[in-house]
Amino acid sequence: MTTQVFFYLLNERFVENDEQVPEQAKQVMYYSLAIGHHVGVIDCFKKLLICDYADYQRFVDTFPEGDAKRKFAGLMKFGEIVIDSSHVNLLAKALDENRANFSPEHQKWADILMDTLASIQREPVMYIMVKRRDE
Repeated sequence: MTTQVFFYLLNERFVENDEQVPEQAKQVMYYSLAIGHHVGVIDCFKKLLICDYADYQRFVDTFPEGDAKRKFAGLMKFGEIVIDSSHVNLLAKALDENRANFSPEHQKWADILMDTLASIQREPVMYIMVKRRDE
């Protein structure tokens, strides 16, 4: 049996542009979307990245102690983590500052994550679900 880490991205857009939805209605929409995954709505996710669990642990180990490392290490403790708009600045800064410590493979992951974090910054309804899976 192998253990892998799957990064899924909730990226389906329900709004064509920000001007069409009043701010109050947008907040209700975001709340509805946020609770959606608690009732089994997972079909809106796409696979963003798949990696070996041991390699993910090595990736996490490259980070200095702090909130970013704790966030990424949450996968080992809980089996899944969510990366949403509240984590964008923290993780983008940590990925950028830690780039010199990454292997070439980890640098590719960092590039994917940085692009995705930028997308989440632009559209806060998006988020990443990271899950550990035994196959």
